[in-house]
Amino acid sequence: MGTFNLRRIARPAELKTIGHDHLVALLTPHQAFFAGRGVALPPPGSVDGMPYDDLAGIFVAPGADTPQGLVNALYLINGMSTQDCMDELLQATEVAGVTLSAPLDATPADVAVRAWLLAPEILERKHAEQHIKRPRSFVYFQTRLPTPPFRMPSRKTLTALQDDLDDWFEEKLRGRACRVFAFELSDGIKFLVRHGEPLKREGSIEDGEESSVLYRPIKYDVLAYDPDLGELSVNARSKAERELYRTLFGLHLFGDVAFFPGEGKYTLEPLRKDGEKALVCTDVDGMEWVKVKEVHVSWDGDHPAVEIHKSKDVFAALAERDQGLPKDALLIRAGFLVKFSDSRTPRTVTIRPSNIADYTRDGDSTVVEQWLMRRGFIVTQDQEAEADALVAGA
Repeated sequence: MGTFNLRRIARPAELKTIGHDHLVALLTPHQAFFAGRGVALPPPGSVDGMPYDDLAGIFVAPGADTPQGLVNALYLINGMSTQDCMDELLQATEVAGVTLSAPLDATPADVAVRAWLLAPEILERKHAEQHIKRPRSFVYFQTRLPTPPFRMPSRKTLTALQDDLDDWFEEKLRGRACRVFAFELSDGIKFLVRHGEPLKREGSIEDGEESSVLYRPIKYDVLAYDPDLGELSVNARSKAERELYRTLFGLHLFGDVAFFPGEGKYTLEPLRKDGEKALVCTDVDGMEWVKVKEVHVSWDGDHPAVEIHKSKDVFAALAERDQGLPKDALLIRAGFLVKFSDSRTPRTVTIRPSNIADYTRDGDSTVVEQWLMRRGFIVTQDQEAEADALVAGA
């Protein structure tokens, strides 16, 4: 049973993008496995005889006997077989002092294979980097403790973190063998966690008979740490996974499972308190204007309901009807249309208290966070103290 789904590469046409010699070098270490499946590999130095159809048949339905190293290699090579990825691999291996000696007629797939054979850790890390800038929705956790100087974690620290994550993933039927990658980028410290998902079973045809394929999909979660704010932002699918990262990253990076508390970060009360004044952004570089395009209002009572206001300009639409945002309901979601200085087209930012922000582009978060802080959408300790005092005096 393979860890990853190899259906993309399990086609003769995909396998043929890898040069004959490179494919032989990649598969020969697993010759005994292929022989057990009744497939004979051509010897090194041969010019033909590659059983592409038979290989594709094996990869489309990897069994429990499929070598994990082979599965991982094919998955990574397939994901890095583009021209852009080839350029990044050539540059990364040159910096690391690794000579790929790729022939002049090498394809991107050939370069990926050579990187796997000569520097697998570089291939794996560059593959991971492809997923860093994809997520757009983060949950935020900010420490209330003095933030110590941040140092990039050692390999020993990341390995210990991986071990604890694996214990949880295994218990939750996601398998083991997760990997944590750390990146020091121009916009902050980012971590990528690669792990398995629960198993999937799909129908298939094998030797003319109906069968099934069992495989474990792969998932990438992205986390970012802002050393100036002492803030961890997490992009993960489930609440349980976000809590896992909140506690374990606090433990392994700062020695405290409660370093990042689970309290909320955002409030939408400025929309009700300040109205359109809450949208002023002239004091934030990179933003030209902000409008509210959507507000979700939650009503409590015997018959709870959610009321949604949607318009190109919600405040203008409410004003035409001599209305405002209700005083006795909870504001649970707001969509903002933001005109950034670097774009002709406005982009959407969605805030969902207590600590979720969705961006059209991940890079928008730095500018928008400044605006949110200045207009009071980010909860401060003073605001919390004021709220507690009101509750105590009620």
